[in-house]
Amino acid sequence: MAGTRLPATLLFLLFLCRCILMVGAAVGVNWGTLSSHKLTPSVVVDLLKENKIGKVKLFEADPSVLRVLMGSGIEVMVGVPNEMLGVLALSAGAADIWVSQNITRYTVKGGVDIRYIAVGNEPFLSSYQGQFQSFVLPALVNIQQSLAKANLAGYIKLVVPCNADAYQSSSVPSLGSFRPELTQIMTQLVSFLNLNGSPFVVNIYPFLSLFGSSDFPQEYAFFEGTSHPVVDGQNVYYNAFDGNYDTLVAALNRIGYGQMPIAIGEVGWPTDGALSANLTAARAFNQGLINHVLSNKGTPLRPGSPPVDIYLFSLLDEDQKSLLPGNFERHWGIFSFDGQAKYPLNLGLGNGRLKNAKDVNYLPSRWCVANPSTDLSSVANHMKLACSVSDCTTLFYGGSCNTIGEKGNISYAFNTYYQVQKQNEQSCDFDGLGMVTFLDPSIGDCRFLVGISDSNCSCLGCGVFCGIWFLTFWVYMIFRILGCV
Repeated sequence: MAGTRLPATLLFLLFLCRCILMVGAAVGVNWGTLSSHKLTPSVVVDLLKENKIGKVKLFEADPSVLRVLMGSGIEVMVGVPNEMLGVLALSAGAADIWVSQNITRYTVKGGVDIRYIAVGNEPFLSSYQGQFQSFVLPALVNIQQSLAKANLAGYIKLVVPCNADAYQSSSVPSLGSFRPELTQIMTQLVSFLNLNGSPFVVNIYPFLSLFGSSDFPQEYAFFEGTSHPVVDGQNVYYNAFDGNYDTLVAALNRIGYGQMPIAIGEVGWPTDGALSANLTAARAFNQGLINHVLSNKGTPLRPGSPPVDIYLFSLLDEDQKSLLPGNFERHWGIFSFDGQAKYPLNLGLGNGRLKNAKDVNYLPSRWCVANPSTDLSSVANHMKLACSVSDCTTLFYGGSCNTIGEKGNISYAFNTYYQVQKQNEQSCDFDGLGMVTFLDPSIGDCRFLVGISDSNCSCLGCGVFCGIWFLTFWVYMIFRILGCV
């Protein structure tokens, strides 16, 4: 009798897991580290805990970050960079090493609560022109087998964060479908996710739709309603998020997985670097999104079923991010680089407004500015140098420092370079055009920053660890290629 009951029991358990996934969205954050002013990981973890943020998504398995997450109780999604997909796809041994070094070592008693591994980051993005596409499924299979060997496959789920350009619609959400060249691989991917109880993870950015099209109705990007709703039969869409989400639901339904759980891997609004990127808009969007998702209202195609999780993009500003597709890329944080809240935001986690980071180890309160007693006519090359190393995006059109005048621009560029160089005395020389001041030169909304000291960070230890890991990894691969292992 037990033999005949087992399939039904398994089906019930799978159904139960699916129901658990489908009920009640939770808010987490993306924690990126592409910054020249890095908070120490322990300060960031304290910031997460202080704001009762219980879920965090990482873009890589940084040992210095994972170590401080141990015992925190925070649920973690660990990322595998796209550049590693090829090796992990071609070698089960490489997957074993990766899982051992980056997952198993941290999943001990009192360790890191790793719930997901993000295999790649938007690997099907159309601009990649298929560069990573063929590696995704083999990498998934190898990592899944490695987790099984470590007895972790039942707890840690594999996901593949996808950009919303993986699917499309000619007009309305109900006509959604995956891009033709992705239909086969998406069907295989979703089958794998479904078999292993994982959600489909997608990144949705209404801001990019608004930024990329002058015809996009601005109010449709937010959640206060619009005079230009999208009518899709009996369904009416009043915001871009729901329309995009249901386009994915329709695409999943088209390949036979209409009930697939969906998580939002990235969603947010920048605060600088473009006309529509400002504090007011960011607060309106993020608060509207949180209220909308946590209301459990769902969407027209999934009423009462919101995303299983949403991860805001992002926790902190990152001044070393690429400037593609725009200057706003460095200003997505709900906190500034130093962990200070940019605007009031209720994350719906029982904490009210955001709380600032504590124990931030700032450099001394001094700034580098243009020397008013010098001829600045030869400053162009110095400006170019300063802005090639540091972040000057707020000076450009649409930025918060765009109207501070020529001397203000020079001072801002000098100071950002000076702070990146940890206030090294020579870095404020600029052939005599710069000078150090102890008076804050900030002008209105244009903030002249003071950097963060890295004197107590574990960068050296992290670098040594990473160097040893990569050396071991590639030695193993060379031996494998030579047939020695």
